[in-house]
Amino acid sequence: MDEHRDVCWSKLTPLTFIQRNAKVYAEKTAIVHGDKRYTYAEFGARINQLASALRAAGMKKGDRVAFLVPNIPQMLEAHFAVPLAGGVLVAINTRLSPREVAYILDHSGSTFLFADTELSNVIEPSIGELKSVKHIVNIDDEGIAPTLDGADYEAFLETGSPDELDWVIEDEMELLCINYTSGTTGMPKGVMFSHRGAFINAIGEGIESSLTADSVYLWTLPMFHCNGWCFTWGVTALGGTHVCLRKIEPNVVWDIVANENVTHFNGAPVVLIGLANAENRPKKLTSPLTVTTAGAPPSPTIIATMQELGAKIIHVYGLTETYGPYTVCAPQPGWASLPSDERSQLMARQGVRFVVADGLRVVDEDMNDIPADGEAMGEVVMQGNMVMKGYYDDPEATATAFRGGWFHSGDVAVQHPDGYIELRDRSKDIIISGGENISSIEVEQALYRHEAVLEVAVIGVPHEKWGETPKAFVTLKEGREATEKDIIDFCRDQIAHYKCPTSIEFIALPKTSTGKIQKFVLRDKEWAGRETRIQGN
Repeated sequence: MDEHRDVCWSKLTPLTFIQRNAKVYAEKTAIVHGDKRYTYAEFGARINQLASALRAAGMKKGDRVAFLVPNIPQMLEAHFAVPLAGGVLVAINTRLSPREVAYILDHSGSTFLFADTELSNVIEPSIGELKSVKHIVNIDDEGIAPTLDGADYEAFLETGSPDELDWVIEDEMELLCINYTSGTTGMPKGVMFSHRGAFINAIGEGIESSLTADSVYLWTLPMFHCNGWCFTWGVTALGGTHVCLRKIEPNVVWDIVANENVTHFNGAPVVLIGLANAENRPKKLTSPLTVTTAGAPPSPTIIATMQELGAKIIHVYGLTETYGPYTVCAPQPGWASLPSDERSQLMARQGVRFVVADGLRVVDEDMNDIPADGEAMGEVVMQGNMVMKGYYDDPEATATAFRGGWFHSGDVAVQHPDGYIELRDRSKDIIISGGENISSIEVEQALYRHEAVLEVAVIGVPHEKWGETPKAFVTLKEGREATEKDIIDFCRDQIAHYKCPTSIEFIALPKTSTGKIQKFVLRDKEWAGRETRIQGN
């Protein structure tokens, strides 16, 4: 059969999803954006128009095309049109500084830049200094007049044709997009996705999140973040409906969930916390809602809260380097009958690999598997189809990340006897106090059980006797009160005393654009002027 392979075997690419569904679901609603509705046939036509317009404007195969836009239809169109044209999509975090955005544009070598007019001010400071950008296209979604010299998006589309374009993909491992990680030290790294990896992950998201053609997916997760965990392609693959959302406002989210009959949305635990404490949060959902959460280990408390509303919670884990989610806490048949607290504890684990994923191990420094006893800690490593091609233009960082033939996540975990993994911390976040390793996640989960605590972050801070000791930074729920002693005493009733914070600071926590708490900001402040803290094993 090998001689027939080139004829009979097709290349795996997300482009197949829209090619199929623009016909299969031609009259079905593909995208909702306020009062606007696009059918799958219209979605497909606009994708072809954008792709052919890019080619007509001089885009060559392999050229990078940057999009600095929020969760609007044009961003969905870009996820298919740019690769269809033969380009490489660079979806940029809309909350980065002008300096960071300029770095990404230059580092990626982007020749085209599509920018939402509300974000023009992010581009303006560096407009005369960008090294590679030759074409700017303005997207006016909010009626804000453009200030950048460039074409209007809809006018640009008119230069293209809605007729179906031929693909220019020669190899499914070709570069599809570059996603820049949030830099905590130095500038962000460009994570390279292939057509094959994006196709497989998109199918995996559909399977693990139970997407169907009847699904109505609300974009509470940024599309620039791992391409929306590949749901940009995954929802389209199943013929579901995308409901766009420029900005997350908890009350607005619940209104849209009700008005558009939303069946699915994704978000980091901090997003769920905001939704759970919204003024118009329903007491009980009246229709099925599946919420997939990742980005930081969710506390059993927020899992239980969302379940009490009637939502089905799917807990996944991954990194930008693994196309987003890679593992899922797959529920076992007996869990449904367990008490809520016990069930939520089990569901807070990161779980097992996706059905479409390959290798997943927890290893020691010598790459040996740790005992599956729920106590021994090691680093989570992965390999296979759902792992990045590498870091763009950074062979040294790529080699380091793939040492020993496995991608090293930098996440510390245990593996339970049932095979499920559970994160204990990022390697840099383990607290070493008097020789004892303390998991900041374990401490945070204990504090989240306090009825007044909205958000919490725990880090190690300097201590003359113990080297470092846990400190908690806490945001209280609106209208609730608690003292430092209240919080510490509560924690000491939950876990071993040596793991508990010795001090509490009540603040608004610093976060990334995707809702992750920036512990490094807290740590830098606490360790300023001190020797670099010693890292644990």
